[in-house]
Amino acid sequence: MSANESLQLLIELRSRLIRALIFLFAVFAVFLYFANDLYTLLAEPLLRYLPSGHLIATQIVSPFFVPFKLAFMAALMMVVPYFLQQFWLFIAPALYQHEKRTLWPFLFASALLFYAGIAFAYFVIFPMLFHFLAKVVPSGVVFSPDIKEYLDFTMKLLLIFGGLFEIPIVMLVLVLLNVITCDRLIAYRRYAFLGAFIIGMLLAPPDVFSQTVLAIPIWLLYEFGLLLTKFIKRSAHDESGQSSTD
Repeated sequence: MSANESLQLLIELRSRLIRALIFLFAVFAVFLYFANDLYTLLAEPLLRYLPSGHLIATQIVSPFFVPFKLAFMAALMMVVPYFLQQFWLFIAPALYQHEKRTLWPFLFASALLFYAGIAFAYFVIFPMLFHFLAKVVPSGVVFSPDIKEYLDFTMKLLLIFGGLFEIPIVMLVLVLLNVITCDRLIAYRRYAFLGAFIIGMLLAPPDVFSQTVLAIPIWLLYEFGLLLTKFIKRSAHDESGQSSTD
């Protein structure tokens, strides 16, 4: 690659990065206007179980900076598909046709599964977890968490579950990179089932129903990953067969 071509690539990369950052800050500006409403929405799964009906702010600047931080993090998660699109448009000219057919659905599925994990945490895990925590408060203790602590705790959980829902994509990448085979993943199925319930015990409230509600989706994600790897393996086999025939 010549120096001129390298320079053109750097210019295009900078252009796409600037475009993505502009979009990020535009979404952030909109979210910042509704920052307090966003925080109320995030806190709603906990607020319904609080005897006092509200959280507390133990630092003077928390009522401003905590919603500000939430608005930025929400904007960042919202624009992930646009960042992926810019990444795709940048690398697409250098890809072969079969790589283009594989990579774009891969990026789309990654974003979709990440959002599905966040939704699962918010609508399923949060209500169960906060209902349990509100019930086990010792006598004489008022359960009113700090707004900053609540934001940090919930964002960690959202990112954890967003990452857990990437299990099928991770499995697919490992198979495509020949790090592991599809047959080996099938052999590990029993361990995946056990691991799903271990994760359920670690992240869900200590009752069988809550742990099962968490463990089953994780196990199903592993099974979905197996289906993806089998499909990709079959597609690759069919393409190689057609190529050899041609």
